[in-house]
Amino acid sequence: MTLMKTQARPGGGAHTEEAGRYPASAVLRVETESASHLRTKAEEKRESCLMEAVVDRDNLMAAYQRVVRHKGAAGVDGIGVAQFKDHLKQHWPRIKAKLLAGEYIPSPVRRVDIPKPQGGVRTLGIPTLTDRVIQQALHQVLQPIFEVEFSRSSYGFRPGRNAHQAVKAAQKYVAEGRRVVVDMDLEKFFDRVNHDILMGKLVEKVGDARVLKLIRRYLEAGMMAGGVVSPRTQGTPQGGALSPLLSNILLTELDRELERRGHAFCRYADDCNIYVRSPMAGERLLASLTRFLTERLKLTVNMAKSAVARPWERTFLGYSLTRHKAPKVRIAPVSRQRLTGKLRGVLRCARGRNVQRTIETLNPILRGWAAYFKLSQSEQCLEELDGWIRRKLRCILWRQWKRPYTRATNLMKAGLTEERAWRSATNGRGPWWNSAASHMNAAFRKANFDRLGLVSLLDTVRRLQCLS
Repeated sequence: MTLMKTQARPGGGAHTEEAGRYPASAVLRVETESASHLRTKAEEKRESCLMEAVVDRDNLMAAYQRVVRHKGAAGVDGIGVAQFKDHLKQHWPRIKAKLLAGEYIPSPVRRVDIPKPQGGVRTLGIPTLTDRVIQQALHQVLQPIFEVEFSRSSYGFRPGRNAHQAVKAAQKYVAEGRRVVVDMDLEKFFDRVNHDILMGKLVEKVGDARVLKLIRRYLEAGMMAGGVVSPRTQGTPQGGALSPLLSNILLTELDRELERRGHAFCRYADDCNIYVRSPMAGERLLASLTRFLTERLKLTVNMAKSAVARPWERTFLGYSLTRHKAPKVRIAPVSRQRLTGKLRGVLRCARGRNVQRTIETLNPILRGWAAYFKLSQSEQCLEELDGWIRRKLRCILWRQWKRPYTRATNLMKAGLTEERAWRSATNGRGPWWNSAASHMNAAFRKANFDRLGLVSLLDTVRRLQCLS
Protein backbone atom coordinates (compact mmCIF):
# COMPACT_ATOMS: atom_id res chain seq x y z
CA MET A 1 0.00 0.00 0.00
CA THR A 2 2.84 2.43 0.81
CA LEU A 3 4.27 1.84 -2.65
CA MET A 4 0.96 2.59 -4.38
CA LYS A 5 0.36 5.81 -2.39
CA THR A 6 3.86 7.10 -2.98
CA GLN A 7 3.57 6.52 -6.76
CA ALA A 8 0.23 8.37 -6.82
CA ARG A 9 1.54 11.60 -5.23
CA PRO A 10 1.81 14.43 -7.74
CA GLY A 11 4.95 16.36 -8.25
CA GLY A 12 7.20 13.86 -6.55
CA GLY A 13 10.60 14.00 -8.13
CA ALA A 14 12.30 11.31 -6.09
CA HIS A 15 10.88 7.99 -4.83
CA THR A 16 10.47 7.47 -1.10
CA GLU A 17 12.64 5.00 0.78
CA GLU A 18 9.86 2.36 0.55
CA ALA A 19 9.57 2.77 -3.21
CA GLY A 20 13.32 2.53 -3.59
CA ARG A 21 13.48 -0.70 -1.70
CA TYR A 22 10.51 -2.33 -3.46
CA PRO A 23 10.19 -1.22 -7.07
CA ALA A 24 7.27 -2.63 -9.13
CA SER A 25 9.54 -5.00 -11.03
CA ALA A 26 10.79 -6.48 -7.75
CA VAL A 27 7.23 -7.07 -6.52
CA LEU A 28 6.34 -8.82 -9.80
CA ARG A 29 9.46 -10.96 -9.58
CA VAL A 30 8.67 -12.01 -5.99
CA GLU A 31 5.11 -12.97 -6.96
CA THR A 32 6.34 -14.95 -9.96
CA GLU A 33 8.89 -16.78 -7.89
CA SER A 34 6.24 -17.55 -5.25
CA ALA A 35 3.88 -18.96 -7.88
CA SER A 36 6.74 -20.95 -9.36
CA HIS A 37 7.55 -22.29 -5.90
CA LEU A 38 3.90 -23.27 -5.39
CA ARG A 39 3.83 -25.04 -8.77
CA THR A 40 6.96 -26.91 -7.86
CA LYS A 41 5.38 -28.04 -4.58
CA ALA A 42 2.29 -29.19 -6.47
CA GLU A 43 4.40 -31.04 -8.97
CA GLU A 44 6.38 -32.64 -6.17
CA LYS A 45 3.17 -33.78 -4.52
CA ARG A 46 1.90 -35.21 -7.79
CA GLU A 47 5.21 -36.93 -8.50
CA SER A 48 5.24 -38.46 -5.01
CA CYS A 49 1.89 -40.12 -5.81
CA LEU A 50 2.97 -41.80 -9.03
CA MET A 51 2.46 -45.28 -7.64
CA GLU A 52 -1.22 -44.47 -7.07
CA ALA A 53 -1.42 -43.50 -10.75
CA VAL A 54 0.30 -46.76 -11.71
CA VAL A 55 -2.22 -48.95 -9.83
CA ASP A 56 -5.20 -46.84 -10.91
CA ARG A 57 -7.95 -49.12 -12.22
CA ASP A 58 -8.17 -47.54 -15.70
CA ASN A 59 -4.40 -47.54 -16.13
CA LEU A 60 -4.12 -51.18 -15.05
CA MET A 61 -7.01 -52.25 -17.28
CA ALA A 62 -5.31 -50.66 -20.30
CA ALA A 63 -2.04 -52.37 -19.38
CA TYR A 64 -3.76 -55.74 -18.88
CA GLN A 65 -5.55 -55.53 -22.23
CA ARG A 66 -2.35 -54.66 -24.04
CA VAL A 67 -0.41 -57.53 -22.49
CA VAL A 68 -3.15 -60.08 -23.17
CA ARG A 69 -3.57 -58.83 -26.75
CA HIS A 70 0.13 -59.37 -27.44
CA LYS A 71 -0.06 -62.86 -25.87
CA GLY A 72 3.55 -64.01 -25.67
CA ALA A 73 5.27 -66.77 -23.75
CA ALA A 74 4.87 -67.49 -20.05
CA GLY A 75 7.51 -66.43 -17.53
CA VAL A 76 9.23 -68.49 -14.86
CA ASP A 77 5.91 -69.18 -13.09
CA GLY A 78 4.54 -70.99 -16.15
CA ILE A 79 1.27 -69.00 -16.12
CA GLY A 80 0.04 -68.37 -19.66
CA VAL A 81 -2.63 -66.02 -21.00
CA ALA A 82 -5.39 -68.62 -20.57
CA GLN A 83 -4.85 -68.90 -16.79
CA PHE A 84 -3.78 -65.31 -16.19
CA LYS A 85 -7.20 -63.75 -15.51
CA ASP A 86 -8.02 -66.23 -12.73
CA HIS A 87 -4.53 -65.78 -11.28
CA LEU A 88 -5.01 -62.00 -11.06
CA LYS A 89 -8.44 -62.29 -9.46
CA GLN A 90 -6.93 -64.34 -6.68
CA HIS A 91 -3.64 -62.52 -6.11
CA TRP A 92 -4.05 -58.92 -7.28
CA PRO A 93 -5.28 -57.37 -3.98
CA ARG A 94 -2.13 -58.63 -2.24
CA ILE A 95 0.11 -57.49 -5.12
CA LYS A 96 -1.50 -54.03 -5.17
CA ALA A 97 -1.02 -53.62 -1.42
CA LYS A 98 2.67 -54.50 -1.78
CA LEU A 99 3.10 -52.04 -4.66
CA LEU A 100 1.56 -49.21 -2.66
CA ALA A 101 3.72 -50.07 0.33
CA GLY A 102 6.87 -50.22 -1.82
CA GLU A 103 7.44 -53.86 -0.86
CA TYR A 104 6.74 -55.67 -4.15
CA ILE A 105 9.55 -57.97 -5.33
CA PRO A 106 9.48 -58.89 -9.06
CA SER A 107 9.98 -62.49 -10.14
CA PRO A 108 13.14 -63.46 -12.05
CA VAL A 109 12.93 -63.23 -15.84
CA ARG A 110 13.18 -66.30 -18.03
CA ARG A 111 16.24 -66.24 -20.26
CA VAL A 112 15.76 -66.92 -23.98
CA ASP A 113 18.60 -66.64 -26.50
CA ILE A 114 17.61 -66.05 -30.12
CA PRO A 115 20.08 -65.98 -33.02
CA LYS A 116 20.84 -62.64 -34.68
CA PRO A 117 20.74 -62.42 -38.49
CA GLN A 118 24.33 -61.08 -38.50
CA GLY A 119 25.55 -63.81 -36.15
CA GLY A 120 25.67 -64.18 -32.41
CA VAL A 121 22.66 -64.29 -30.10
CA ARG A 122 20.29 -61.75 -28.59
CA THR A 123 19.34 -62.40 -24.98
CA LEU A 124 15.71 -61.83 -24.08
CA GLY A 125 14.39 -61.70 -20.54
CA ILE A 126 10.77 -62.87 -20.46
CA PRO A 127 8.99 -61.53 -17.33
CA THR A 128 5.94 -63.20 -15.84
CA LEU A 129 2.60 -61.91 -17.11
CA THR A 130 2.02 -60.18 -13.77
CA ASP A 131 5.30 -58.30 -14.07
CA ARG A 132 4.54 -57.50 -17.69
CA VAL A 133 1.27 -55.84 -16.66
CA ILE A 134 3.01 -53.85 -13.91
CA GLN A 135 5.80 -52.79 -16.27
CA GLN A 136 3.25 -51.72 -18.88
CA ALA A 137 1.35 -49.74 -16.24
CA LEU A 138 4.61 -48.05 -15.23
CA HIS A 139 5.39 -47.33 -18.88
CA GLN A 140 2.00 -45.65 -19.41
CA VAL A 141 2.57 -43.34 -16.44
CA LEU A 142 6.24 -42.54 -17.06
CA GLN A 143 6.10 -42.10 -20.85
CA PRO A 144 4.32 -38.68 -20.78
CA ILE A 145 6.73 -37.43 -18.11
CA PHE A 146 9.85 -38.13 -20.18
CA GLU A 147 8.41 -37.72 -23.69
CA VAL A 148 8.74 -33.93 -23.61
CA GLU A 149 12.49 -34.29 -23.01
CA PHE A 150 13.17 -36.63 -25.93
CA SER A 151 14.82 -35.44 -29.13
CA ARG A 152 12.94 -34.91 -32.38
CA SER A 153 15.57 -37.11 -34.02
CA SER A 154 14.68 -40.09 -31.81
CA TYR A 155 12.13 -42.36 -33.52
CA GLY A 156 12.15 -45.64 -31.63
CA PHE A 157 9.36 -46.79 -29.28
CA ARG A 158 7.64 -43.43 -29.06
CA PRO A 159 3.99 -42.53 -29.67
CA GLY A 160 3.44 -41.09 -33.13
CA ARG A 161 6.94 -42.03 -34.32
CA ASN A 162 8.16 -45.01 -36.30
CA ALA A 163 10.95 -46.47 -38.39
CA HIS A 164 9.52 -45.11 -41.66
CA GLN A 165 9.90 -41.54 -40.38
CA ALA A 166 13.53 -42.26 -39.48
CA VAL A 167 14.25 -43.63 -42.97
CA LYS A 168 12.64 -40.58 -44.63
CA ALA A 169 14.69 -38.25 -42.42
CA ALA A 170 17.88 -40.11 -43.41
CA GLN A 171 16.95 -39.75 -47.08
CA LYS A 172 16.42 -36.00 -46.56
CA TYR A 173 19.82 -35.53 -44.90
CA VAL A 174 21.62 -37.33 -47.75
CA ALA A 175 19.71 -35.28 -50.35
CA GLU A 176 20.92 -32.12 -48.58
CA GLY A 177 24.54 -33.12 -49.28
CA ARG A 178 25.48 -35.09 -46.18
CA ARG A 179 26.70 -38.06 -48.18
CA VAL A 180 28.75 -39.73 -45.46
CA VAL A 181 27.16 -41.68 -42.62
CA VAL A 182 28.61 -42.53 -39.22
CA ASP A 183 26.87 -45.84 -38.58
CA MET A 184 27.35 -46.43 -34.87
CA ASP A 185 26.62 -49.78 -33.24
CA LEU A 186 26.49 -50.07 -29.45
CA GLU A 187 27.87 -53.41 -28.31
CA LYS A 188 25.20 -55.42 -26.46
CA PHE A 189 23.50 -52.19 -25.45
CA PHE A 190 20.58 -53.69 -23.52
CA ASP A 191 22.98 -55.98 -21.65
CA ARG A 192 25.43 -53.19 -20.73
CA VAL A 193 23.18 -50.39 -19.38
CA ASN A 194 24.69 -48.98 -16.18
CA HIS A 195 22.02 -49.09 -13.48
CA ASP A 196 23.40 -46.20 -11.41
CA ILE A 197 23.57 -43.81 -14.37
CA LEU A 198 20.07 -44.76 -15.51
CA MET A 199 18.61 -44.38 -12.02
CA GLY A 200 20.29 -40.99 -11.73
CA LYS A 201 18.36 -39.81 -14.78
CA LEU A 202 15.11 -41.22 -13.44
CA VAL A 203 15.55 -39.42 -10.11
CA GLU A 204 15.60 -36.08 -11.96
CA LYS A 205 11.95 -36.53 -13.02
CA VAL A 206 10.43 -39.12 -10.69
CA GLY A 207 9.73 -38.11 -7.09
CA ASP A 208 8.00 -41.25 -5.88
CA ALA A 209 10.54 -43.38 -4.03
CA ARG A 210 8.32 -46.46 -4.42
CA VAL A 211 8.40 -46.18 -8.22
CA LEU A 212 12.17 -45.69 -8.23
CA LYS A 213 12.65 -48.65 -5.91
CA LEU A 214 10.42 -50.84 -8.10
CA ILE A 215 12.28 -49.91 -11.29
CA ARG A 216 15.59 -50.65 -9.60
CA ARG A 217 14.26 -54.06 -8.58
CA TYR A 218 13.17 -54.75 -12.15
CA LEU A 219 16.64 -53.83 -13.38
CA GLU A 220 18.28 -56.13 -10.84
CA ALA A 221 15.79 -59.01 -11.12
CA GLY A 222 17.66 -62.26 -11.61
CA MET A 223 17.65 -64.17 -14.89
CA MET A 224 16.65 -67.84 -14.83
CA ALA A 225 18.16 -70.35 -17.25
CA GLY A 226 18.05 -74.10 -16.71
CA GLY A 227 16.39 -73.64 -13.32
CA VAL A 228 19.28 -71.51 -11.99
CA VAL A 229 18.80 -67.80 -11.23
CA SER A 230 21.77 -65.55 -11.99
CA PRO A 231 21.98 -62.10 -10.38
CA ARG A 232 22.24 -59.07 -12.68
CA THR A 233 24.26 -55.93 -11.92
CA GLN A 234 23.91 -54.21 -15.30
CA GLY A 235 21.66 -54.23 -18.34
CA THR A 236 17.94 -54.10 -18.99
CA PRO A 237 17.13 -57.23 -21.03
CA GLN A 238 14.73 -56.93 -23.92
CA GLY A 239 11.38 -58.55 -23.35
CA GLY A 240 9.75 -56.24 -20.81
CA ALA A 241 7.67 -53.14 -21.54
CA LEU A 242 10.05 -50.85 -19.62
CA SER A 243 13.24 -51.62 -21.58
CA PRO A 244 12.48 -49.45 -24.66
CA LEU A 245 11.51 -46.45 -22.53
CA LEU A 246 14.56 -46.82 -20.30
CA SER A 247 16.83 -47.02 -23.35
CA ASN A 248 15.41 -43.74 -24.66
CA ILE A 249 15.84 -42.09 -21.26
CA LEU A 250 19.49 -43.11 -21.10
CA LEU A 251 20.36 -42.26 -24.72
CA THR A 252 18.69 -38.84 -24.61
CA GLU A 253 22.03 -37.54 -23.33
CA LEU A 254 23.62 -38.75 -26.58
CA ASP A 255 20.88 -36.98 -28.56
CA ARG A 256 21.48 -33.72 -26.71
CA GLU A 257 25.22 -33.93 -27.31
CA LEU A 258 24.68 -34.43 -31.04
CA GLU A 259 22.19 -31.54 -31.13
CA ARG A 260 24.63 -29.32 -29.23
CA ARG A 261 27.24 -30.01 -31.92
CA GLY A 262 24.71 -29.28 -34.69
CA HIS A 263 24.69 -32.74 -36.28
CA ALA A 264 21.95 -34.27 -38.42
CA PHE A 265 21.15 -37.73 -37.09
CA CYS A 266 18.48 -40.42 -36.76
CA ARG A 267 18.28 -42.70 -33.75
CA TYR A 268 16.00 -45.68 -33.36
CA ALA A 269 16.62 -47.16 -29.88
CA ASP A 270 20.33 -48.11 -29.92
CA ASP A 271 20.63 -47.85 -33.73
CA CYS A 272 22.09 -44.40 -34.48
CA ASN A 273 23.18 -42.92 -37.83
CA ILE A 274 24.81 -39.49 -38.04
CA TYR A 275 25.11 -37.78 -41.44
CA VAL A 276 28.11 -35.57 -42.23
CA ARG A 277 29.69 -34.07 -45.36
CA SER A 278 33.14 -35.69 -45.46
CA PRO A 279 34.83 -38.94 -44.42
CA MET A 280 37.36 -37.00 -42.31
CA ALA A 281 34.57 -35.33 -40.33
CA GLY A 282 32.96 -38.74 -39.89
CA GLU A 283 36.13 -40.33 -38.51
CA ARG A 284 36.60 -37.48 -36.02
CA LEU A 285 32.98 -37.72 -34.94
CA LEU A 286 33.11 -41.49 -34.43
CA ALA A 287 36.23 -41.17 -32.28
CA SER A 288 34.80 -38.37 -30.13
CA LEU A 289 31.44 -40.11 -29.68
CA THR A 290 33.19 -43.31 -28.67
CA ARG A 291 34.96 -41.38 -25.89
CA PHE A 292 31.74 -39.62 -24.91
CA LEU A 293 29.74 -42.85 -24.60
CA THR A 294 32.52 -44.61 -22.71
CA GLU A 295 33.13 -41.82 -20.21
CA ARG A 296 29.62 -40.41 -19.70
CA LEU A 297 27.30 -43.39 -20.16
CA LYS A 298 29.68 -46.34 -19.63
CA LEU A 299 28.64 -47.84 -22.97
CA THR A 300 30.86 -49.56 -25.53
CA VAL A 301 30.87 -48.87 -29.27
CA ASN A 302 31.30 -52.02 -31.33
CA MET A 303 34.09 -50.93 -33.67
CA ALA A 304 33.78 -54.11 -35.75
CA LYS A 305 30.22 -53.18 -36.76
CA SER A 306 30.47 -49.39 -36.65
CA ALA A 307 31.77 -47.61 -39.74
CA VAL A 308 32.16 -44.33 -41.58
CA ALA A 309 30.86 -45.01 -45.08
CA ARG A 310 28.57 -43.92 -47.87
CA PRO A 311 24.85 -44.31 -47.07
CA TRP A 312 24.30 -46.69 -49.98
CA GLU A 313 26.93 -49.01 -48.52
CA ARG A 314 25.13 -49.34 -45.17
CA THR A 315 21.78 -50.61 -43.92
CA PHE A 316 19.49 -48.56 -41.71
CA LEU A 317 16.38 -50.22 -40.27
CA GLY A 318 16.32 -52.71 -43.14
CA TYR A 319 16.55 -50.06 -45.85
CA SER A 320 19.36 -48.53 -47.84
CA LEU A 321 19.69 -45.60 -50.25
CA THR A 322 20.79 -45.26 -53.85
CA ARG A 323 23.75 -43.09 -54.85
CA HIS A 324 21.68 -40.66 -56.94
CA LYS A 325 21.93 -36.94 -56.23
CA ALA A 326 18.33 -37.20 -55.08
CA PRO A 327 18.69 -40.60 -53.37
CA LYS A 328 15.93 -43.18 -53.55
CA VAL A 329 14.95 -45.53 -50.76
CA ARG A 330 15.54 -49.19 -51.55
CA ILE A 331 15.37 -52.51 -49.75
CA ALA A 332 18.76 -53.50 -48.34
CA PRO A 333 20.20 -56.79 -49.69
CA VAL A 334 20.42 -58.21 -46.16
CA SER A 335 16.65 -57.68 -45.71
CA ARG A 336 15.98 -59.62 -48.88
CA GLN A 337 18.22 -62.45 -47.67
CA ARG A 338 16.37 -62.63 -44.36
CA LEU A 339 13.03 -62.92 -46.12
CA THR A 340 14.16 -65.65 -48.51
CA GLY A 341 15.71 -67.55 -45.60
CA LYS A 342 12.43 -67.40 -43.69
CA LEU A 343 10.39 -68.43 -46.74
CA ARG A 344 12.70 -71.36 -47.46
CA GLY A 345 11.91 -72.73 -44.03
CA VAL A 346 8.16 -72.51 -44.74
CA LEU A 347 8.45 -73.97 -48.25
CA ARG A 348 10.67 -76.82 -47.10
CA CYS A 349 7.76 -78.12 -45.04
CA ALA A 350 5.28 -77.71 -47.93
CA ARG A 351 6.35 -80.51 -50.27
CA GLY A 352 3.66 -82.90 -49.05
CA ARG A 353 1.02 -80.23 -48.52
CA ASN A 354 -1.66 -78.75 -50.74
CA VAL A 355 -0.38 -75.61 -52.54
CA GLN A 356 -3.44 -73.66 -51.39
CA ARG A 357 -2.53 -74.32 -47.74
CA THR A 358 1.08 -73.35 -48.42
CA ILE A 359 -0.06 -70.03 -49.89
CA GLU A 360 -2.23 -69.41 -46.81
CA THR A 361 0.87 -69.92 -44.66
CA LEU A 362 2.99 -67.60 -46.81
CA ASN A 363 0.52 -64.72 -47.12
CA PRO A 364 0.75 -63.28 -43.56
CA ILE A 365 4.55 -63.18 -43.86
CA LEU A 366 4.39 -61.50 -47.27
CA ARG A 367 1.78 -58.94 -46.18
CA GLY A 368 3.76 -57.93 -43.11
CA TRP A 369 6.99 -57.66 -45.10
CA ALA A 370 5.35 -55.58 -47.83
CA ALA A 371 3.76 -53.26 -45.25
CA TYR A 372 7.14 -52.56 -43.65
CA PHE A 373 9.01 -52.09 -46.94
CA LYS A 374 6.35 -49.98 -48.63
CA LEU A 375 8.78 -47.03 -48.73
CA SER A 376 10.88 -48.77 -51.37
CA GLN A 377 11.24 -46.68 -54.52
CA SER A 378 12.93 -49.47 -56.45
CA GLU A 379 10.70 -52.21 -57.86
CA GLN A 380 13.40 -54.56 -59.12
CA CYS A 381 13.85 -56.34 -55.79
CA LEU A 382 10.10 -56.82 -55.38
CA GLU A 383 9.72 -58.20 -58.91
CA GLU A 384 12.57 -60.64 -58.39
CA LEU A 385 11.18 -61.83 -55.05
CA ASP A 386 7.71 -62.37 -56.55
CA GLY A 387 9.24 -64.38 -59.39
CA TRP A 388 11.34 -66.44 -56.98
CA ILE A 389 8.32 -67.30 -54.81
CA ARG A 390 6.26 -68.38 -57.81
CA ARG A 391 9.16 -70.50 -59.06
CA LYS A 392 9.44 -72.21 -55.66
CA LEU A 393 5.73 -73.04 -55.78
CA ARG A 394 6.04 -74.44 -59.31
CA CYS A 395 8.96 -76.54 -58.10
CA ILE A 396 6.79 -77.92 -55.28
CA LEU A 397 4.06 -78.81 -57.78
CA TRP A 398 6.53 -80.60 -60.08
CA ARG A 399 7.85 -82.63 -57.14
CA GLN A 400 4.35 -83.54 -56.00
CA TRP A 401 3.37 -84.82 -59.43
CA LYS A 402 6.31 -87.30 -59.35
CA ARG A 403 5.53 -89.52 -62.35
CA PRO A 404 5.62 -88.45 -66.04
CA TYR A 405 1.99 -89.48 -66.57
CA THR A 406 0.78 -87.30 -63.67
CA ARG A 407 2.90 -84.40 -64.88
CA ALA A 408 1.61 -84.65 -68.43
CA THR A 409 -2.00 -84.91 -67.25
CA ASN A 410 -1.72 -81.83 -65.03
CA LEU A 411 0.04 -79.82 -67.72
CA MET A 412 -2.78 -80.65 -70.15
CA LYS A 413 -5.35 -79.61 -67.53
CA ALA A 414 -3.49 -76.33 -67.25
CA GLY A 415 -3.91 -75.68 -70.99
CA LEU A 416 -0.86 -77.17 -72.71
CA THR A 417 -1.26 -79.29 -75.82
CA GLU A 418 -0.91 -83.04 -75.45
CA GLU A 419 2.32 -83.11 -77.45
CA ARG A 420 3.97 -80.31 -75.47
CA ALA A 421 2.76 -81.72 -72.14
CA TRP A 422 4.26 -85.16 -72.80
CA ARG A 423 7.49 -83.71 -74.15
CA SER A 424 7.86 -81.56 -71.06
CA ALA A 425 6.88 -84.35 -68.65
CA THR A 426 9.56 -86.68 -70.04
CA ASN A 427 12.43 -84.21 -70.49
CA GLY A 428 14.49 -85.85 -67.71
CA ARG A 429 15.36 -82.52 -66.07
CA GLY A 430 15.16 -81.83 -62.34
CA PRO A 431 12.36 -80.00 -60.48
CA TRP A 432 14.22 -76.68 -60.12
CA TRP A 433 15.05 -76.53 -63.84
CA ASN A 434 11.47 -77.36 -64.80
CA SER A 435 10.07 -74.76 -62.39
CA ALA A 436 11.63 -72.01 -64.56
CA ALA A 437 11.01 -73.69 -67.93
CA SER A 438 8.55 -72.27 -70.43
CA HIS A 439 6.01 -75.09 -70.04
CA MET A 440 5.59 -74.48 -66.27
CA ASN A 441 5.48 -70.71 -66.78
CA ALA A 442 2.81 -71.16 -69.45
CA ALA A 443 0.80 -73.57 -67.31
CA PHE A 444 1.05 -71.57 -64.04
CA ARG A 445 1.24 -67.87 -64.80
CA LYS A 446 1.02 -65.06 -62.28
CA ALA A 447 -2.72 -64.89 -62.91
CA ASN A 448 -3.07 -68.52 -61.75
CA PHE A 449 -1.36 -67.72 -58.42
CA ASP A 450 -3.44 -64.54 -58.08
CA ARG A 451 -6.59 -66.68 -58.33
CA LEU A 452 -5.16 -68.96 -55.62
CA GLY A 453 -4.79 -65.86 -53.42
CA LEU A 454 -0.98 -65.57 -53.36
CA VAL A 455 0.08 -62.11 -52.15
CA SER A 456 2.22 -60.25 -54.68
CA LEU A 457 4.84 -58.09 -52.97
CA LEU A 458 5.02 -55.66 -55.89
CA ASP A 459 1.25 -55.24 -56.18
CA THR A 460 0.87 -54.87 -52.42
CA VAL A 461 3.59 -52.20 -52.15
CA ARG A 462 2.12 -50.28 -55.08
CA ARG A 463 -1.33 -50.35 -53.47
CA LEU A 464 0.01 -49.23 -50.09
CA GLN A 465 1.97 -46.39 -51.69
CA CYS A 466 -1.18 -45.19 -53.44
CA LEU A 467 -3.12 -45.27 -50.17
CA SER A 468 -0.47 -43.26 -48.33
